[in-house]
Amino acid sequence: MSAIEPAARLSLPRAAWVVARRDFVAILFSKAFFFFLLGPILLVAISGGAGALGAKAAQNAHPPQLGVALSPAEARAFANARDRLDPMVDLPDLVLLPHADAADPAHILERSDRNFGAVLTGTLAKPALTGTPQLIRVWGGKVALVAAEAGGKGASYPSVKLDPTATSGAARKNAQSKTATGGLTLMFLLTVFLAGMVMSNLVEEKANKIIEILAAAIPMDAVFMGKLFAMLAVSLVGIAVWGSIVGLILYAGGSALPAFPDPAVGWPIFIGLFIVYFSMSYLLIGSVFLTIGAMAPTVRDVQTLSMPATMLQLGVYFLATYASTDLGSPAEVFAILLPPSSPYAMIGRAAQLPALWPHAIALGWQALWVLLFVRAGAALFRRKAMKSGPQGKVRKGLLRRAAR
Repeated sequence: MSAIEPAARLSLPRAAWVVARRDFVAILFSKAFFFFLLGPILLVAISGGAGALGAKAAQNAHPPQLGVALSPAEARAFANARDRLDPMVDLPDLVLLPHADAADPAHILERSDRNFGAVLTGTLAKPALTGTPQLIRVWGGKVALVAAEAGGKGASYPSVKLDPTATSGAARKNAQSKTATGGLTLMFLLTVFLAGMVMSNLVEEKANKIIEILAAAIPMDAVFMGKLFAMLAVSLVGIAVWGSIVGLILYAGGSALPAFPDPAVGWPIFIGLFIVYFSMSYLLIGSVFLTIGAMAPTVRDVQTLSMPATMLQLGVYFLATYASTDLGSPAEVFAILLPPSSPYAMIGRAAQLPALWPHAIALGWQALWVLLFVRAGAALFRRKAMKSGPQGKVRKGLLRRAAR
């Protein structure tokens, strides 16, 4: 009686490459991929609305402050007058500065550690307000009102000298906060939209018994990793196409389009970090979604089982958005250390702080968790996808059926 000896199996990396190449080519040259590229038109509209709302919330969370660089006696009188009028009139928050700072108010506005919108110098009788043109026009009348109140009875409303500057620390902070919120919102929407494809692809191959054929030829870990990285490659192709279209629109629009706030690390580095952090986020949530697809027998069950993972992603997004408005806080540290939220928190930090060394550490931390998530997901995938215990039993069972 002849025995059928199993053929030599491919190594794990090579087998994963075979699966990834097969899935990538099959999806890329399918008709469905063309319609898949059309879907994000709605996604862009939603992202723009969410980014605008998030930027407005971030701006309200960090209202600009008025730096007061008057003489000590006049500064105290101005602050007391402001406190008396504030219940009746909406007045900006004050920060009393040393009188020596009055020599260079523009330098005070450039300080990134404070949130100054304008600086008040001069005297109560002849105040001078330095800041961005739009803000000092709004604050000019309020400063005159407070200065007259500080001068006591009989004091007239002084004429406030307006000294506009191109920008300020507060304006730059608000602009970078908008970039941070928009960047992590776009990453969240892309991750949720693209990661869900791995589940439907897996359920279809389970129904067609393709998974069993693959399991007989290559390790199940390779099937898991190959499918995951193939879908990541497909997603990056889609992002490249959409990014090219957006780039053409921006190029054609020219000066007719509004200027986007520059991130702290600069646009080239920010875009590179966005792609890397998106890949990390995709691999983390994709491994979870792929495992869910292995456990779901039908597409309907996929929708039910994926709901907790989607809710988890929403919680991660809200945590990262909150952390981006309070850099250096315990909430931001927690968001960076928590693997699912770490890519979002770090892209928000890249928009607001120029230091690059934290990103090297964060990427190493995320790569470690990507490896753990992929290995854990592959182990569950191996057990649940085949519903036949260890992989060796599956292979032997298929070989026995082939021998008959």
